[in-house]
Amino acid sequence: MYQEYNEKKEIGSIDWISVGFYLLFVVMGWFSIYAASFDLDNATSIFDLSGRAGMQLIWMGASLVVAFAIMKIDTSFYETYALLFYSLGILLLLITLVIAPDINGSRSWFVLGPIRFQPAEFMKFLIALALSRIFNVFNFKLMTTKNLLLVSAVILLPALIVIMQSETGTALVYLSFILVLYREGLPGVSLFIGLAAIILFVMGVKFSTEIIGMFSLGELINMILIILFVVVLIWVYVKRWRTAVYVLGLGGSIFLIAFLTSLFGVKVDYSLAALIALIAVALYLIYLFLRYRLRDYFWILLFAVSSFAFTESVEFAFNDVLQPHQQMRIKVALGMEEDLQGSGYHVGQSKIAIGSGGLFGKGYLNGTQTKLKYVPEQDTDFIFCTIGEEFGFVGSSIIVILFLAFIIHLANIAERQTTIFGRVYGYGVVSVFAFHLLVNIGMVIGLVPVIGIPLPLFSYGGSSLLGFTILLFIFLRIDQTRRRL
Repeated sequence: MYQEYNEKKEIGSIDWISVGFYLLFVVMGWFSIYAASFDLDNATSIFDLSGRAGMQLIWMGASLVVAFAIMKIDTSFYETYALLFYSLGILLLLITLVIAPDINGSRSWFVLGPIRFQPAEFMKFLIALALSRIFNVFNFKLMTTKNLLLVSAVILLPALIVIMQSETGTALVYLSFILVLYREGLPGVSLFIGLAAIILFVMGVKFSTEIIGMFSLGELINMILIILFVVVLIWVYVKRWRTAVYVLGLGGSIFLIAFLTSLFGVKVDYSLAALIALIAVALYLIYLFLRYRLRDYFWILLFAVSSFAFTESVEFAFNDVLQPHQQMRIKVALGMEEDLQGSGYHVGQSKIAIGSGGLFGKGYLNGTQTKLKYVPEQDTDFIFCTIGEEFGFVGSSIIVILFLAFIIHLANIAERQTTIFGRVYGYGVVSVFAFHLLVNIGMVIGLVPVIGIPLPLFSYGGSSLLGFTILLFIFLRIDQTRRRL
């Protein structure tokens, strides 16, 4: 009798806080879509199915039906067929690449009459399921060559296919699953290396046009940064602060010699001095490795050499790999170009719209920039500018705070899972939502390049809404049954 009652109680223990956040965001997004697509000359009802808001209402209904169905499926179903579903998702991506029409330079949409859907959106929860299934194998250890290659392939394979579809933004979302690997045992140094790569790329691109001697200013800055990164790695991971000070002194002394030489009227190439300093540091690391036989010095040496090679490849990657419109977006984001009539137009108009909202905004349906359609894609990727114009700084801040509270709550749910499968999937959900939030808002206010990432549950689009709904409610279903697993 007691056991029967306990099972009923556990079956009904859905996390209603998460459901409440979901419903709140979906409804607020629906009203925002109506505001963004509102036509002053031909106003229609929010329920008009011929308008954007009306179509979104249909997708909202479909998403609720899907959410309800997910909550009725036994959680063992997701674990049993996770890898099969992932394989089918990869196959669908490949088919899309071949047969999908070119829409705005992207071949990522299936078109079935009036309905369009984007398979790449559904790969987010499929990747999360696949990773969860792999990690849930008995005695699975991430830090082995075989397992690292396996989980990397699960993440990178769909990312590469989506890049071939010209959907770089979605591919970057897939890479956010690296945060899951970090939670499951990937060393913190991996995140350090990723951050270092971003910094080196930004510096290499931003200061690539100014030449100083043998190298550009960007290369000079990066060589100095590599030496500083080596100092940090020795200090934090080898834990020999004196060695770190010696490395810093070695590099600094070469710059000091160059500076003193310039005082005697000799023209000094500081970029050459930076290269000599970097070589000296590398030779010192070789000496330390041979003397102490400590592999940490070898890995730090490999990091320094790889970072220099990466620095030298930045210009080639930027100019020869990226498309011209992608190059321009990065230049605009880094302040290298204005281009207010081209790639910078979206961000420029978005900033104007948000700035015009002031502290409290102009009021619902009273935004002038959005109503006059100055902001492109204002009901999809740039929907946050509609919120900023109509509800001001206060309203925008409330939305951001609510999202952060939601993401923190999801992280807490992930941490309380009683299975590795549930925990890994939960952190996959957290990674996707956090990445979308940070990049979308950063894109709208000009802090990151425009890469076409929607605001979760707010932006117009059936594929996006369904994808996020499935992603979230599979997690809530797993959490609902966690005490019975």
